[in-house]
Amino acid sequence: MLESNGYLDPGKGSLKAVYVISVAAELAGMHPQTLRIYERKGLVDPIRTGGGSRRYSEEDVQKLRKIQELTNSGLNLEGVKKFIEMENEIASLRSQLAAAKEELKRYSEEVERQYKRELVPFSHTLTVLKSFQRQK
Repeated sequence: MLESNGYLDPGKGSLKAVYVISVAAELAGMHPQTLRIYERKGLVDPIRTGGGSRRYSEEDVQKLRKIQELTNSGLNLEGVKKFIEMENEIASLRSQLAAAKEELKRYSEEVERQYKRELVPFSHTLTVLKSFQRQK
């Protein structure tokens, strides 16, 4: 039940979205109304309980702190949203790059294995060549 409602981290068995809005706001060092604004702007997306209450995870609290850091450095909320989107895109591209590098490595190893199988030792080649010349 807890896992399907987003309260448990799948596979880890640890609690995930457990902080009510007032606790999350206090942990992030801001007013609860600020969290509601951030949610309306699409900057955070807390889990909702069956009764509609918000539940924030530790990840959400970290994100709130990051938003606060960015706004304190002069970005407006739209700038923060774009910044977060770009960070997510960079993370996705890094993951794709790592997968492509791994695939290239596997392909390169396979080509090298095939190349080694096709090579004929020089001494063996000479023996075959001498035997062929004797047959003429």
